[in-house]
Amino acid sequence: MKLYDSITNREFKLLIKPDGLERRSKVAALTDLIVNFCKQNKVGFSHLDNAASGLRNVYFYDTPKEDFRRNNVILRVRESRQNIWVDDWCEVTLKYRSQDITETSNFDPVPKTKTKSRLRFKQEILRGDTDGSMRILYSSNAILDAVPLDSLFDRSLGSVDKFFPGLVKLPIDKKLPLRIVGGAGNKVLEVSLPIGNLEFKGGVQAHCDIAIWLKRVGQPIIGELTFSYRVTDSNRLDHKAHKQADRFFQNLQKELADWLQVGSTKTALIYDAQN
Repeated sequence: MKLYDSITNREFKLLIKPDGLERRSKVAALTDLIVNFCKQNKVGFSHLDNAASGLRNVYFYDTPKEDFRRNNVILRVRESRQNIWVDDWCEVTLKYRSQDITETSNFDPVPKTKTKSRLRFKQEILRGDTDGSMRILYSSNAILDAVPLDSLFDRSLGSVDKFFPGLVKLPIDKKLPLRIVGGAGNKVLEVSLPIGNLEFKGGVQAHCDIAIWLKRVGQPIIGELTFSYRVTDSNRLDHKAHKQADRFFQNLQKELADWLQVGSTKTALIYDAQN
């Protein structure tokens, strides 16, 4: 299996049912299943030393009629938190996601700002219609690492264009207002729990973690199990590693069948919650 030269990351995602995810014992049981499954499938696993969970607010911006969503664009904000305190800086991600790699490649997410940024072109691998299946999306991402909250957006589409000039080419009226999807009350609390590192053939290492979205503390909405790895010049042609990762993902779905939530992505749940 040859990967396109533009791909920088492969990211595998499984939605997890929210029932009980507010309990440490439930997450520990899921972690044990994953570790044992790695051993059975001869996939290396190593725990992360001093790994700590992360806490942040997550929300999305769009026009009132969801023009971003209808044009395959996602504009996400993540606010880091320390207990009840929200940091003064946030992470802003602009993402174009589609099943068509050419269409995705034609969108330019490159930001125009002095803020430090990262670009990623991801192959996102999701569960298909049945356990053991795969559905592939391609996403072109620009991530701004530290945007001051006080100068985020002024609730207009034009203010976002200043950050991401590529949006100008989309067929969206630039005079439209911008709002948080579902309103300010539709922000979610995300807990990110590192599980460990998986090692596939050729020494290709994938970081594995669980993200839990909560409406508020004690009320989980959904969970997501992910493992992902960088695609570099040294492993791009390592077909055995990529195929092993694919098989692992397919078989893991069958192992975790009772845990899996039917659906596409966490983002879709936030949009659907307001409709």
